[in-house]
Amino acid sequence: MIDADLVRRLVARQFPQWAELPVTPVEPGGWDNRTFRLGSTMSVRLPSAERYTAQVEKEQLWLPRIAPDLPLPISLPLAKGTPDMGYPWPWSVCQWIEGETAEAGRIGDTRAFAIDLAGFLTALQAIDASDGPVAGPHNFHRGGSLATYDSETRKALEKLSGQIDTGAAVTVWEAALASTWKDRPVWVHGDVSVGNLLVRNGRLAAVIDFGGLGVGDPACDLAIAWTFLKDEGRAAFRAALPLDSGTWARGRGWTLWKALIVWAGLPGANPAGRANCQRIIQDLIAEHRFLWGARA
Repeated sequence: MIDADLVRRLVARQFPQWAELPVTPVEPGGWDNRTFRLGSTMSVRLPSAERYTAQVEKEQLWLPRIAPDLPLPISLPLAKGTPDMGYPWPWSVCQWIEGETAEAGRIGDTRAFAIDLAGFLTALQAIDASDGPVAGPHNFHRGGSLATYDSETRKALEKLSGQIDTGAAVTVWEAALASTWKDRPVWVHGDVSVGNLLVRNGRLAAVIDFGGLGVGDPACDLAIAWTFLKDEGRAAFRAALPLDSGTWARGRGWTLWKALIVWAGLPGANPAGRANCQRIIQDLIAEHRFLWGARA
């Protein structure tokens, strides 16, 4: 069991200089990793399963390298823990960044929030990615080919038959599969979601949790446009990102895949956010129909 007591014992054994600092669970605590606050300036992140352990080494190596070129703070690793006290995987001590997770009531100006987020992603994509970790199992193929999840998507569609317009959803999915990223591979965060965006005083203040970091197609980082942003915010986000229509089509594909597997309850899908899945899928279908009609 990953709890505050385990974290206290791990820290005391491996980093005795921090042994007297209080350990407090963070809510929500995360899916891939369980997060705890250590004192007032640090956090401890422990992978919740073996499939997430590759993220530890990746974050330790790459986050200090990319941070100087980003316009917002990211949570940098300070130390790397090793398996101990019955806990079987490596883990990290990171900087703590003050802020609250992004929610509509905490954001003063949604349009400014969207533009700031687009600026962060543009800066991330501009960083030299020539030696970065190519999308693959370590980040669940974020930045890779959507075809990786074709079978899973169609399984979810079959399970949801009668609950959504599956024919329209298939059209969105196949439009996404029909395009590919033809530019140089770029850095992707891999999980741009409200839980990984911090706000202070109504503005976007930091981006956290880079477990999905990788190099490839930036389409996966567009899902926030449909999972959170609406109307003016979505339009501002799109206008501020220099990406073509095919990349936005794949962005809809990534968003559709995630909404489908969560709503269908497929194995490995985080059930948090299930309540919004129907609305997200309807928005994706409506936008695709609008764009297709505009080009007909």
